[in-house]
Amino acid sequence: MFSLTVRRHLMIAHSLPREVFGPAQGLHGATFVAEVTFRRAELNQDAIVLDIGAAGTMVDAVLDGLNYRNLDEHADFTGQLTTTEVLARFIAQAVAARVRPTPDGGALAGVDVLLREHPDAWASFSLDFD
Repeated sequence: MFSLTVRRHLMIAHSLPREVFGPAQGLHGATFVAEVTFRRAELNQDAIVLDIGAAGTMVDAVLDGLNYRNLDEHADFTGQLTTTEVLARFIAQAVAARVRPTPDGGALAGVDVLLREHPDAWASFSLDFD
């Protein structure tokens, strides 16, 4: 399996209003390092997984809708806790929606999103394409 990863930074605000989250129950900011990996069993006709620039553009487009936003007020997260895990899944699904319609996207095997909230703590979500 081949992979290509692009990395970006993301800053959001949100609250996690349940006792289990302790001080994070209140509104607070979070800065993430988002690593989005595109997977392919075999390289395409250009001997790549996906063009790095195209991959970065897709990730930027998804993150632009989240960056510097209060996720408590974001329509896509109504009624959801915006944990790191939930955010990783959302980003993976949004990137997948952008890559699947492209001519080159059909041969991709999946997308993985790893969100680093801290150098010692992160969460991830893997989405396999059928």
